[in-house]
Order: sequence, then C-alpha cells, then structure tokens
Amino acid sequence: MANETLLTTERMLLRRFTEADLDGLAQLHGCPEVMRYIDDGRPVPRAVVAGRQLPAILHEYAELPPGQGCFAAEARAGGEFLGWFSLRPAHSLGLSGGTELGYRLLPVAWGRGLATEGARAMVAHAFTTLAADRVVATTMTVNTSSRRVMEKAGLTLVRTFFETWPDPIPGAEHGDVEYGLTRAGWAARAST
Repeated sequence: MANETLLTTERMLLRRFTEADLDGLAQLHGCPEVMRYIDDGRPVPRAVVAGRQLPAILHEYAELPPGQGCFAAEARAGGEFLGWFSLRPAHSLGLSGGTELGYRLLPVAWGRGLATEGARAMVAHAFTTLAADRVVATTMTVNTSSRRVMEKAGLTLVRTFFETWPDPIPGAEHGDVEYGLTRAGWAARAST
C-alpha cells in the first residue's frame, strides 16, 4: 500500500517511500554533509537517486518481509521530509546475522534528537513486531554523531574492523565500528 505508515513517534511519521519522494531523497543523498561518512564520501547525483536508489527502495517492499526496508521520515507537524530509517537483513560490511538499523537525516533535523527518536522506535519495532534476535548497525569510527545515536538507541560497541576501500575517504584509516543489541538485552533495558 503506497504511503503506508510503519511507525509514529512523538515528532515523526515513518512511512513507505513513494515516487513522490524523489525530491526529498535526492536532496538527502545529494547533501555533502550527509554523505561525508558514507560509501565514497561524495554526494549522489539526482539521476542516480532517480534511476537506481529510489527504485531499489520501492522494490524492497515486495522483496523483504513486511515491516522491513527503508522508510521515509517526515515531521508530524507539517509533513516536512526529514530523511529515512531502515531495517534490513544484516549483510553489509562483514555483518553476519541480525537485523541492520540504518538512518540518514537532513542537516535541518540534526541536533534535535530526531535520529535517536527514530532509531529507538526502529529498534523496538525490530524486537516487538519483527521478532528479531539481534539489531546491529555500523558506521565509520570517526562518525561520533552516529555512534552516539546507536548508543542512545541501546546498542553497544561490538568491534572495530577495517575494510579495504578502492578510494578511502578521510577517517577510513581508523576503521569502522559495529554496534549491536540482542533481544534479551533490549528487554532488560526496557524493564528498567
């Protein structure tokens, strides 16, 4: 169902992407500050977002179990596009098993606790609705803002690891980090 809401938080709706979200997604993935620690560290051209990235997100809804995929985050007050949150089977950067949490927000949403709010909602959704055994997330070691979000969402540092990149971006020499949380760990935190 198009525009299907997955979750509602205090300040956001997390819903399925539609073709109408191209402008917001292109703005997000085309933002140098957002992309600084992702992939090759460069903004993604609008044509790539339109031709590959948005179609891939839309296709995932049919391929992944319900409740997984990438979900647009919009402000409950006013409907402003803020970014996205995702839950997918974990298989990137050497992950094996679990459900991978991801997120990207526009700079206008930074520093307001929205990333933590959305990440916590996605973690709870993973354990309560999807019956996940483990939630994991990765980022570059030097991406302290993203690491704080993971920690505030209840995930703890599992390991630091090093990938070989064809064109390393600044900070790659410090490696990447994996954070994780088991269902039992989440339940223990939720009961306190």
